[in-house]
Amino acid sequence: MKSTILSLILSMLFVIGYGHRVDAGFQDWLKETAQKLGGEKGLSEDEIVKGLKQALEIGTDNAVQTVSQTNGYFKNPKIRIPLPENVKNVEKILRATGFGGQLDEFELSMNRAAERAAPEAKTIFWDAIKQMSFADGRQILDGADDAATRYFEDKTSDRLQKIFKPITHQAMSEVGVTRSYQSLDAKIRTIPYADQMSFDLDQYVTDKALSGLFVMLAEEEKKIRQDPAARVTDLLKKVFANQ
Repeated sequence: MKSTILSLILSMLFVIGYGHRVDAGFQDWLKETAQKLGGEKGLSEDEIVKGLKQALEIGTDNAVQTVSQTNGYFKNPKIRIPLPENVKNVEKILRATGFGGQLDEFELSMNRAAERAAPEAKTIFWDAIKQMSFADGRQILDGADDAATRYFEDKTSDRLQKIFKPITHQAMSEVGVTRSYQSLDAKIRTIPYADQMSFDLDQYVTDKALSGLFVMLAEEEKKIRQDPAARVTDLLKKVFANQ
């Protein structure tokens, strides 16, 4: 089939070259297509899966390094963990009554906890990568710029939650999130009609931390798909050049 298409395109190029009646843009496209069909080398199942696993390993490593550095979450508006909604609702009142410092400390400490916990996710990610099948790989390779990240998120979120939540809890204890939370909760309880902070703080920070990590992983995946300079191994160059 490929040889038939190639022959047809080559015939068209001959007619075009002889008649000089087709615009250069269309002629260039035909030449490029003919070159691709004539020189394209098929990828084996093993190469596709290995290439995608490399992409995810490299992307995960880069994403974790980015978010785990100081201010990796806090100074990144895309993934910064904000104050919970019920705190935002009374933020003006709290700041007006002298609790601005506690609000800032609480927000900073949540982000610091996420930055502290993030490195622990890499091993979990890499364990999950090993389970990728050829069918998964083929679908991801032909998918959107974040197809691998979305697949990865779907397959690992439950396990990540179970393992990541206690890590986040420990990190929050170390950086003072719980202390700040208790101080704010006590103050909010004195404000008439204010919603109380009766929510799972560990779950809130865990959800936001993992969501931010996937945002950064998607950015790394997009770089590998679109930017040849981000394909740092020969296998990545081969796999993603054939998309």
